[in-house]
Amino acid sequence: MMGVLTYYMLLTAAPLKQNKKYQELLPQNTALTSYVRYFWGSAQPYLRTKETADCTLVIPDTCVDIIYHIDETANTITGGFCGINDASFWDYDNKNDGHLCSVFAIRFFAWGAYPFAEDSMKGTRNVHDDVRARFDWLDRILRAQLFEKRSLAERSAAAEALLLARLTHARQNSVVTNAAQQIILSKGTQGVTGLAGECFVSSRQLERLFHEYIGITPKKLCSMVRYQFLWNEILRNPRFQALDAVCKYGFTDQSHLMREFKRHHTMDIAAARQYALQRSCKPAAKDVGNIQDVSRRISDNQGVNESIQAKGRDE
Repeated sequence: MMGVLTYYMLLTAAPLKQNKKYQELLPQNTALTSYVRYFWGSAQPYLRTKETADCTLVIPDTCVDIIYHIDETANTITGGFCGINDASFWDYDNKNDGHLCSVFAIRFFAWGAYPFAEDSMKGTRNVHDDVRARFDWLDRILRAQLFEKRSLAERSAAAEALLLARLTHARQNSVVTNAAQQIILSKGTQGVTGLAGECFVSSRQLERLFHEYIGITPKKLCSMVRYQFLWNEILRNPRFQALDAVCKYGFTDQSHLMREFKRHHTMDIAAARQYALQRSCKPAAKDVGNIQDVSRRISDNQGVNESIQAKGRDE
């Protein structure tokens, strides 16, 4: 049942961004890949200077995050929980204080955080809260290890062990899981009434469960998943044509597609693609070759993920 969820390839606004402040690691144990998209943060502590200051576009990626900011100079750790975002925003990191800092975060699929939480996801849409409000059990153990374990790999391993131990007691709901699976299979184009029917519940009950387990309505998640599939195709297909995507993803017409994309991304398709290219690991150019390179590298990343899944099935 969970197989479809693990193959869902959500993307950020700059999916190939890798630097001293931001790297990603997939879960090593396949039991977690239906819940955790990846662990991310700084590979090692870095000195915060004007060169490290930046701003990042954060788009609706159908994920939620637990994020720790570790300041070794000030000997402080702050931990926050970011609920699901249905609108883009700019994240500004303009600190220039010479402190030795690092970041560690767990990025859950939107439907993957609740099983490990101690409270509902209701009211978490576009909200940044103290991590202890919903993950106090995790924070009490993990926070104490973040100064000792300084690399992203060490911290990811520690968090993964805690989540795996908790998994046997995780709260599950088959209706929410099945609904999320159907939304992905339909690429976000399925209507809520039909979705509720396939899950054998009323539309009202499905909406109540989504607020509890994810923090948004089924209709909103459908819209965000459709946007993510569209964004995948824009980056991975160098011959992308909006008119073809209109039919494929159930938009009324090309204008509707353009409006919906810009509403989620804050910029049009050409600008969004260029932003992604400019923040890739390699220097960006303005030709189709670089778009093809982005496509290949995204596909390579997905291939790594799929090989992990296949290994888990073989075992």
